[in-house]
Amino acid sequence: MQYFSPPGSLVRKIWGKADTILFIFAGAAAEFALNKAVDWLYFTGRLPADPIGRLFSTVVYSKRIIFSEETEALQAIDKISAIHSAVESNRGQSIPDWAYRDVLYMLIHYSISAFELLERKLAPEEKEEIYKLFHRVGARMGLKELPPDYAAWLPSREFHLQNDLEKSKFTIDLFSQYRKHLGNFRFMILLESQKLVVPPKVAELLGFSSFKPIKPLVHIYRFSRKIQLDGLVRLILLPPKYREEIKGLDVLEDSTQRRKV
Repeated sequence: MQYFSPPGSLVRKIWGKADTILFIFAGAAAEFALNKAVDWLYFTGRLPADPIGRLFSTVVYSKRIIFSEETEALQAIDKISAIHSAVESNRGQSIPDWAYRDVLYMLIHYSISAFELLERKLAPEEKEEIYKLFHRVGARMGLKELPPDYAAWLPSREFHLQNDLEKSKFTIDLFSQYRKHLGNFRFMILLESQKLVVPPKVAELLGFSSFKPIKPLVHIYRFSRKIQLDGLVRLILLPPKYREEIKGLDVLEDSTQRRKV
C-alpha cells in the first residue's frame, strides 16, 4: 500500500507525536491571527465561535493527510479545495492565492521549529524532505508560485511574513477568544509556547518580549516523556474539551496503532 508520506519518514515522526503537533498548533494560532486574510474565517462565523477547536481541527486534518494512503490523502486535499470553493461562492469573492500559500507555509515552518524545539536540529536535506511533502499538498490544491525547493522557499517565506501579516481588530479579538476558551492559566502557557516557535516578525507584531520563562521547562518536559509522565502534564495543560482529541495524536511506527496519553 502506498502512503502519502512513507512509513518511517521524518514527516511521520514529526506529526506522529502529540507534543510536536501542539507546538505546531500554538505557532499557527499566533501567526494566523495576524494574517491579512483572517477575515475569511470570520465570514463563516466558525473561527470566532470556537477558535481553538477550529484551528486545532485544521492541524489535525493535516495530520490525517500525512498518515493516509495516497488515494485517500489526495481525496482529502480535494475536499479542502471544494470547501474553500463553496465559501468563495457564498461570499462572491476569491480567497487570494497568497493566503493559501501562507497556511501551507505555516505548516512547513512550524513542523520544523516545533521538532527542533523538542527533539534536535534538522539537517538541510531533512528540511527539504518536509518541504517537498507540503509542496505536494499545495500543488494538488493548484496553488501558484510555489518555490521548487526549500532553499527557494526561504526568501518566499520571508516575503510573505513581511507583506501578509498585520495586527488588526481580528488579531485582538482572536487572542481575546483564546483567553476566553482556555482560561487565564492555559492562555498564559499558550503565549509562552508561541514565543518558542514563532519567527521574529510574528513576535514583533504581537509584542512578545524576548524573555522566555518556560524554555528551561522544555528540557524537564522532555525528561517527563522518558519516564512517561507527559500524559499527566497534558491533562494539566489542556482543557477537558480537547483531551479526547489529543489522545488520537500519538501514532506508533506502523501508523495503525496509538499509545495512550
